[in-house]
Amino acid sequence: MMQRTYRRWSTKFAKFVVRLGFACGKCLPVRRARWTFASMRTPSPKGNLAAVVGALERAGWHGERVFLFHRYSKTVIGQCSTAWYFLRAGYHLARSRYFVIDDYFFPAYVIQPRAGTDIVQLWHAAGAFKKFGYSAIGTEFGPSQRYLQEVPVHANYSWVFVSAREVVPFYAEAFNMPEERVLPLGVPRTDVFFDDHARQAARQHLIRSHPELAHRKIVLYAPTYRGRSYTPDEFVLPLQARQMAERLGDAYALVVHLHPYVRRWRWPEGEEAPRFAYVVDDMSMEELMFVADVLVTDYSSVIFDFSLLDRPMAFLAPDLEDYLRERNFYYNYMDLVPGPIFRDTASLSEWIQRREFDMAQIKRFRDRFFDHQDGHSSDRIVRYLLERA
Repeated sequence: MMQRTYRRWSTKFAKFVVRLGFACGKCLPVRRARWTFASMRTPSPKGNLAAVVGALERAGWHGERVFLFHRYSKTVIGQCSTAWYFLRAGYHLARSRYFVIDDYFFPAYVIQPRAGTDIVQLWHAAGAFKKFGYSAIGTEFGPSQRYLQEVPVHANYSWVFVSAREVVPFYAEAFNMPEERVLPLGVPRTDVFFDDHARQAARQHLIRSHPELAHRKIVLYAPTYRGRSYTPDEFVLPLQARQMAERLGDAYALVVHLHPYVRRWRWPEGEEAPRFAYVVDDMSMEELMFVADVLVTDYSSVIFDFSLLDRPMAFLAPDLEDYLRERNFYYNYMDLVPGPIFRDTASLSEWIQRREFDMAQIKRFRDRFFDHQDGHSSDRIVRYLLERA
C-alpha cells in the first residue's frame, strides 16, 4: 500500500516538473530550426537517433540540435538528476520543431504539444514481436487502466516510422493512433548493415579487444529484457555455458550481450566457462551482430536486424509459457521465429555443431518484415521530415 502511494505521488510530482518546464518554454516561440533528440535508454545518441543525426548532416541541414540523454537511477542524487532532466525535457518539448525519441518517454505524454511541434517516435525495435503499449493492456507487463488515466502512454506522436507495411497495424494499436501516421520508411539503425566499412571496422574492433577470438566462430547470445522498469531484478542467464563449451570446443566462443536496462546479472552456479564465454560491453549490438556467425536469443526483436545479415539464428526459450502469460506476442511465436526453438543447452549446442541451417527461412522472414533493404532508411525519414519543416 505504501509503495503504491509512493508511486502515485512520484508520478504526480514528475508530471508537475515536466509541465513546469513546458510552461516556461511556452513563454517563447517554437524554434522552427530546432530538433531535439531525447532518450532514457543511453547516455548519448545511439541506434536510431544517432543514424538520424548522421542523415541530417548528410542532408546539409544547419539548424539547431539539442541532445537530452539520461539514465535513470534510484539513488537520491539520481532522482534529483531525473527531476532536472524532466524539467529540461518539458522546456524543449515546448520549443522544438521536432522532438525525436526512440522509446517510452514519460514527458511526451503529460503535455499538450504546441502547434508547430511534432513528436517523432523511432521505436528502438524493428518488426513486430512482443506486445507493448496498448496491445499489452491486461497482461502483467502492460499498463493498467488506472495508470492510463493518469498517464496516457504513447500519446501525442505525430509520426512513427517502422520497417514494413506488415507491422503498421500493430504499431497503430500499440500507440493508439491512426495507421496513416505510422509510415513504413525503414528503421534508421539498420542502415549500418549495408555498410561494408562498418562490417570491417567491427571485426577489427573485436580483434583489438579480444585477439583470442580472431580465429574462432562467434555464437552471440542476446536474451531479451525482462521486467517493467529501468532497474529490473538480477537476471540469471539460463544458458549452460560450460556444457556448450564442452560440446563445441575451441573452434567456437560464446559472446554475451545483455539489454542496456540489465545492470545486475550472473551465470547459474558453476556454469561460467573460462576462455569460452565473454561478456563484451565495449561494442555496440550492431558491431556484435556483424561479427557473429550464429545468433541465439529468446524473445528479442534483434532477430529482425540480424536477418539482414543472412546468418542463422536459434531460440533458447525454456520459459516460453511464462513469457506468453506475462506479455505475449503479435504472432504465434512457434510459427514466426526463423530458426529452431530449444529448451536446453545440449540440443542447442548439437544443432550449432551440425550446421544444418535453413537460410531460405531467414530470407522469407527478412523480406516479410523489411520493405526497404537498401541502407537508406535514415535518409528517407529525414527527407520526409525536412519537407514538412
